[in-house]
Amino acid sequence: MELAFESQELRDICENEAEAKRKLGERVAETLKRRLADLDAAKSPKDILAGRPRLGQDGQTMVIDLCEGHRIVFAANHPDNPATADGDLDWTKVRRVRILRIEGDNV
Repeated sequence: MELAFESQELRDICENEAEAKRKLGERVAETLKRRLADLDAAKSPKDILAGRPRLGQDGQTMVIDLCEGHRIVFAANHPDNPATADGDLDWTKVRRVRILRIEGDNV
């Protein structure tokens, strides 16, 4: 999948291991690195197995657990997001995501 980021600060955390360790701690940063690699390698968010992936409460975001109470929250990032016949977001066809935030105690 193609990854984008909601802010430059978030991009720095996700792309710079030293920055991630400084902001999140070593264990969370290592888990983040693995989850981002999983997202990058997947065809769609529905292919992700690690981190207990699930729909966010709004149905328009997905959440993947890291560790120590931290989570990645992301949304589909297509100009026209793929939809099911019912008009819901079709996560099986999503190929581009925007990382919105990393939630947790230290962020």
